[in-house]
Amino acid sequence: MTKKITNNKGFSLIELLIAMSITLVLMGVATTLFSGALSTRKRESRKTDALTSARAALSAISRELSNSGYGMTTNGIVTADSSAQKIHFRANLSNEDYNTNSVGEDVTYFFDSATQSIVRYDPNTTPTTSVIVNRISNVTFKYFDYTGSNSTPTQADVATNNTGRVRITVTVKLEEVQGQPKNQTITFTSEVTLRNSTYMLNQY
Repeated sequence: MTKKITNNKGFSLIELLIAMSITLVLMGVATTLFSGALSTRKRESRKTDALTSARAALSAISRELSNSGYGMTTNGIVTADSSAQKIHFRANLSNEDYNTNSVGEDVTYFFDSATQSIVRYDPNTTPTTSVIVNRISNVTFKYFDYTGSNSTPTQADVATNNTGRVRITVTVKLEEVQGQPKNQTITFTSEVTLRNSTYMLNQY
C-alpha cells in the first residue's frame, strides 16, 4: 500500500505581513489619487461659479452704464455720489423734460462688504434695492476724463463731468478647497464708454 503525502503548508506570517503591507500601500495611493481628483473637480466647479458670477455682474452694470446721460446734456454720472466702489448715474430714457423718475433712469451700483455682493439701488422701483450678484469679493470703478479734443484721458478714482469712460473691475475670491492653494482670486475687467458724454458726442 502506497502512502499519500499531502503538503498542508500555508503562507508564513512574514508572507502575510508583506502581502498586507503591499495592499495597504496600494489602497493608500488609490485613496490619495481619488481624493485629489475630487478636490480638483470641486475647485473647478467653484471656479466656474465664480466666473459666472463675475460675468453676470459686469454684464448687468455695463448694460445700464452705457446709457448714462441719454436724453440729458451731461454724461449722466452723479459725481457727488460716485467713488471707487460706488457709481450713481442717470439717463432720461423716457425723454420726459429731463426728469429721471422712471424705472431704470436713476441707478446706483455699490459693493456691500457685509453680504459680499453687488447691490443695485433704484428709487423708482419696488423694492428699491436688489442684489445683482453675490459671492463677490470686491468691485471698483476707475474714471477716465476727456477734455476738449484730447483723446488721451486722465485716470482717477473720482468721477467728473468730463468722464467719458469707466473701468469696472470685479474680484471674486474662490472658496477654499482642501488640498488646494488658499486665497485664490479671479479678476474680471470691463471698460464702458459713455456714448452720451461730451467727448463721445463730439466724435460724431
